Amino acid sequence: MNPGIGNREDAPAAVDQRAVIASGNHERQAPGEAASTHSPFPVPGTPRIALCAGEASGDLLGAGLVEQLRQRFPDAQFAGIGGEAMRAAGFEAWHDAQELAVMGFAEVLSHLPRLLKLRRAFRDRVLAWRPDVFIGIDAPDFNLGVERWLKTRGVRTVHYVSPSVWAWREKRAERIGRSADRVLCLFPMEPAIYARHDVDARFIGHPLADAMPLEPDRAAARVALGLDGDAPVLAVLPGSRLGEIARLGAPFLEAAARVASDVPGLQVVIPAANAGCRQAIERLLAARSPAAAGAASSRPGPDIRLIDGQARGAMVAADVVLLASGTATLEAMLAKRPMVVGYRIAPLTHAIVKGLGMLKVHRYALPNVLAGADLAPELMQQDCTPDKLAEAVLGWFRHPDTIASLQARYRDIHRELRRDASARAADAVSELIAAPATGNRAPAMGRPAP
Repeated sequence: MNPGIGNREDAPAAVDQRAVIASGNHERQAPGEAASTHSPFPVPGTPRIALCAGEASGDLLGAGLVEQLRQRFPDAQFAGIGGEAMRAAGFEAWHDAQELAVMGFAEVLSHLPRLLKLRRAFRDRVLAWRPDVFIGIDAPDFNLGVERWLKTRGVRTVHYVSPSVWAWREKRAERIGRSADRVLCLFPMEPAIYARHDVDARFIGHPLADAMPLEPDRAAARVALGLDGDAPVLAVLPGSRLGEIARLGAPFLEAAARVASDVPGLQVVIPAANAGCRQAIERLLAARSPAAAGAASSRPGPDIRLIDGQARGAMVAADVVLLASGTATLEAMLAKRPMVVGYRIAPLTHAIVKGLGMLKVHRYALPNVLAGADLAPELMQQDCTPDKLAEAVLGWFRHPDTIASLQARYRDIHRELRRDASARAADAVSELIAAPATGNRAPAMGRPAP
């Protein structure tokens, strides 16, 4: 979990300014027409399903959902905000998912006027398109406001990926229910929280748990990355956002260098999430080079492999993973790898979160939260230093006998999360589309009045 704006549902994130009204002729069921009964979710016609995915992780969730909904509604139209994976699934992207990658109070505040304007443009376009349902995927700071606005105008709404109500400000669950007709939860502890606030929430499992094998093949991952099959490997993932790399890159690289001085033959593999992240990491590596440091500091550095993407492969290939707090910690757990988790947020964001007492948990990394135990060392904010990170990483290399029991715990959690999540999400959305109209909800396949 990333403390800060990532779970604040009222602050908008960015979309671009290309907002034009789409139109077209489609055969539709009349508002009062009865549905047929020959399919599990009998809604005739050509449903329009609007989606908004935030960042790369939301794009992957959206792609799986679009594919499953397409099986139920072969002629459905899908449009909104998404990325490459959703486009490949047949989604019409009005804007790219990466445009929502704004995090932290300080970062959002600097862009707030522009973001508010862009959010208004997007929600107007969605309403003009008159979808049968709007699905906001993650990005609660942007999506929940859009959902609330659309819901009051008769559009059925779903929020896919619950904000971390288990971590802070549980009463947000009630406000989320005012935005979403249904919340799709990835973790088992979440629906009970929503039930206390009379909000319809479903645990669907986690798509990553479906996608990753219970027994990952480390040898094959090393071959794919060109790594020595017998050498020790440390995967370093300082984040997928430039702000994260700016705060975590230097201490993570210094920690890796200190680990390398104690672990002979260590290979360090660093997956860069995108071209911008690669350039930022390359600048940090260049600053650490012997030429940049001067002859007096010219001791050999670690064997570092900077690769494009392939974060999952890097984690599977590794003996130990050093990474930023967030969804990647779940992926490292599903890879069954021991990890050390570090995180720093912008000083202003940290001051606001601490000053207002907004954070209610003592564990941040998802494996620790799901286990209810400290399975992975967490070094946050002022504790996220090269010395402490290196010592925690070395703890795993020095005590490999502790890893087998850790992996058994990880397998248990993996099984609990493995529920065919995309199919369950599609079922929940299909039920909502097929449900009779209530209050100001539009009837199935009908169109809300602008």
